[in-house]
Amino acid sequence: MLQAFGMGLLIIIFLGGWLLVNIFKILKHYERGVVFTLGRVSVEHGVKGPGLILLWPGIQRMVRVGLRTVTMDVPSQDIITKDNVTVKVNAVVYFRVIDPRKAILEVEDFYYATSQIAQTTLRSVLGQNGLDDLLSNRENINAELQKVIDLQTEPWGVKVTTVEVKNVDLPVEMQRAIAIQAQAERERRAKIIHAEGELQASAKLGEAAAIISKNPIALQLRYLQTLTEIGTEKNTTIVFPLPIDLMDAFKKFAEGSK
Repeated sequence: MLQAFGMGLLIIIFLGGWLLVNIFKILKHYERGVVFTLGRVSVEHGVKGPGLILLWPGIQRMVRVGLRTVTMDVPSQDIITKDNVTVKVNAVVYFRVIDPRKAILEVEDFYYATSQIAQTTLRSVLGQNGLDDLLSNRENINAELQKVIDLQTEPWGVKVTTVEVKNVDLPVEMQRAIAIQAQAERERRAKIIHAEGELQASAKLGEAAAIISKNPIALQLRYLQTLTEIGTEKNTTIVFPLPIDLMDAFKKFAEGSK
């Protein structure tokens, strides 16, 4: 009698625990539950949560769906650019579920489907751009990728918020060619800057010469300034520059004395 009572009590406790586990479900704040009732999802009451929800065991089944943003790495893809250069490109996609009902009913695995769409779109969009655009016009390419992928995932209730191209791996010979081109560009800019400096310096020297030619006193002051600069260097030899006019006067005096 006691054994039968104990066995019955154990069965009741087991059934009670099973009912508690299967009837009461707790969904976190970032989760929603898509509830199937006899295999169907109600349009009005098919999505529940967050918090505590009740299910009828054997009649209702729930599928959890997270609403947080998911970060998904797109594996490295071999891309042939518009100018026939083969590169390896990988990217990262940020997306989140905005309609749990569609994410469960419209596609078997929305995460896997989004990953495949991202890979194929990466190859097709980047293949329409040249290598220079791929390296320098990254922002516009990211915007185009986000627009195309989001358009294809919208029927699944998935919103793609951001797509970023991470790395572009170039062949070794292409890296050398780009390095040579960059070096040549730097040398060209250096020569242009040097030539512009020479042009500005010559213009300023011309202006200074014009001012000095109109004012001989300015030339004498320049001579004195030069002597001061020479003296600060503690040189043993000092050169006294003489005006050209004075040298002409000495020359005429020498010729007259003859």
